[in-house]
This record gives sequence, C-alpha cells and structure tokens, in this order.
Amino acid sequence: MTIEIKAPTFPESVQDGTIATWHKQPGDAVSRDELIVDIETDKVVLEVVAPVDGVLSEIVKGEGEIILSNEVIARFEAGAKGGASASVAAPAAEVAPEVAAPSATGEVIASPSARKLAEENGVDLASVSGTGKDGRITKEDVAAANVPAAAPAPSAAPAASVPASAPVELQGERIEKRVPMTRMRKRIAERLMETTTGTAMLTTFNEVDMGPIMALRNKYKAQFEKSHNGTRLGFMGFFVKASVEALRRFPAVNASLDGDDVVYHGYQDVSVAVSTDKGLVVPVLRDAENMSLAGVENTIRDFGMRAKDGKLTMDEMTGGTFSITNGGVFGSLMSTPILNPPQTAILGMHKIQERPMAVNGEVVILPMMYLALSYDHRLVDGKDAVQFLVAIKDMLEDPARILLEL
Repeated sequence: MTIEIKAPTFPESVQDGTIATWHKQPGDAVSRDELIVDIETDKVVLEVVAPVDGVLSEIVKGEGEIILSNEVIARFEAGAKGGASASVAAPAAEVAPEVAAPSATGEVIASPSARKLAEENGVDLASVSGTGKDGRITKEDVAAANVPAAAPAPSAAPAASVPASAPVELQGERIEKRVPMTRMRKRIAERLMETTTGTAMLTTFNEVDMGPIMALRNKYKAQFEKSHNGTRLGFMGFFVKASVEALRRFPAVNASLDGDDVVYHGYQDVSVAVSTDKGLVVPVLRDAENMSLAGVENTIRDFGMRAKDGKLTMDEMTGGTFSITNGGVFGSLMSTPILNPPQTAILGMHKIQERPMAVNGEVVILPMMYLALSYDHRLVDGKDAVQFLVAIKDMLEDPARILLEL
C-alpha cells in the first residue's frame, strides 16, 4: 500500500518550509517512527517520521526545495522490504538515477545529492569512500573529497574556477566554504532589521550587587537541589521572578503595540533567549507569575536541552510579553540587547565581575553585574524604564523583596 508522506501543518505565523536533510533514500527500509526527513522553518526544525514499517519509494521534494503546509514530499510503501533490488522511483528533484560507486558486486551506490555535487565539481565517485549506510556515498563524502590534501606546487597551472554553488572554493592556498544561509538565520536577520528600522529603541543601564543572591545560592543550593528532584538553583530564576514583579508595577513595559492600539497584558509570559548552533531562539515561560523558582529553573533547563537538539515546538516559541537574555554566560560585560517585537522591552544580563565599589565611604570589592534594559520609546517613557530597572536591582540586592513583593 502506497502512503503519501506530507509536510506537517504549519501554524499561521509560518508560511512555508525547506527540506533540510533526507535521512533516508529511495529503497531504504524504514521502521515505524524512524526519522525520515528534517524540515526547516523560520523558527524550528521539524522532524517527519515513518508512519509504519516499510520502504521509502519516492522522494518528491529534494533537499533545499520550498514546501507548503501539508504538501506531499515523498511516497512510502507500507510493509515492503528494502534492498538493492527494490524498484523505486527517482526523486523528483534528481531526474537521473542513482550512481554506483565500487562495491562487492562491482556496483556502488551514491545518493542523488552526492551525484549532483560530484558532477558540479568534477569528482570521480569511484575514488570516493562512502560513509553512509551499506557504503553509500553521501553529499558530505563528496564535499570532503573535493578538498585537496595539499596546495598545488608553485609551477602548476592555475586551477579552473569552481562553480559558485560548490561548497568549497579555492583561492591559491586559502580555502573558503560557501553555504546558503539557513531559513532560521534569514528570519533572525529580517527581524533584527525590522526592529532597528521599525522601533524607537533606547537602552538604559544600571548595575547590581550580586553578593546577596550568590550568598543565598551557596547557602541553600544543596538543599534546593535535593528538595526539587535535582533542579539546580541558578541566577535566571531570581531574574525572572524579579522581572515578573517589576512588570506588575509598570504595565507599559509588559504591553505591546498593535497598529495604533496599545495592548496591555494581564499576564507575564517571559521569553528566555537560548543560544543554539543554528541561531538564537526564545522559548516562552507561560504565566511566569504563577511559577515557582524551581519551576522556572527546571523549565529553562528543559528549554536549553531541547533547543540544542532542535526539539522545541513552534507553540513554545510563540508569544511572550517580555524577554530576558543572558550574554554573561559567554563572557559579555555589557551590551545593548535588541527588542523582540511586538514586545516593548528586553532585559540583558551580563558577566559577574568583581569591582572596587564605594560603600559607606570605604572601598569594597563586590561581585557586580551590569544590567541593560532596551525598550521601545514609542510606548515606554524613560522614567518608567529607569524605575523598572531600579526595581529589579533593588529586589536582586535584597532577595526577600521578591518573596514579600516589596
């Protein structure tokens, strides 16, 4: 029985997607729930798995092609068994059949994308060692084989120019790699440009003595971890709770602009910036005002782990009324965070640095952190922005204020 493999249903905020990687090729046997293909959207990478046991018979949309919601991307033979003799259709994106590379039977196998790349760069597939299943030559194998082991001798004739679509370009002894920008990176770039041109962004700074929070952590971190099933007591939980209380006091910072209307949110959905290899994502802590310190820490930890594996869902990254980003984990001492529209403010945390400070007329070495609040001046006045940041500073320097809502 032939089953059509379709793209997932995209939410309204996502118009289309791109085929990122086919993990299976026509003729490959696939088990139920085994990963077949990755689809990259503006926000996340979606995984499509096999509905039942069978064989992938045809790839309709090749890697790099644009697809729409619920569009057919492949066909699948339920219950069939894979093998070299399986009769399968060539992928729509690759008209020519698969190429053979040396094998035990005198025939070798290369994926369609590998063949295409080999043709573009003049690579002899017979000289390429395959690392894929059953010795299949992959696109990565061809790309690796295309990089010369050593630079040409000075007397050698200049090498022919490599096509612009090739992933590796040679310029004398220097190597450059050209790869297309991912959809996620493109979308990040678009949003950053929209922010800088479409908002009246301004940043105010302050500094906070992290000594009280650090002392509290050192005193209770072992007991906290034991009482909350291994959840560690970090700094982010304190910043989220302090921000929630400050947002209650300054509703404009928790609002958003919708055309000529101002939308005041009666809840605090805090977006937390998480760095991944593919770019920055901002999953949302829903109803953060109702979350405990342990709940905040545990949820953020879960977000971080799943973000690295590309497992966050679109719903988890949609919405948010206020954002927090922590450049301090990478050593940033001070920065101006960029707004995450349609939100009107974002809080930037930074590295904790010991500095000499004047306290009651004496110089004392204290663990200090610079805080930055970027805000949209169209909605938030400077007075409110400064007082909002001071409120966070006061609560962090006296953590009891967070509990007592003072």
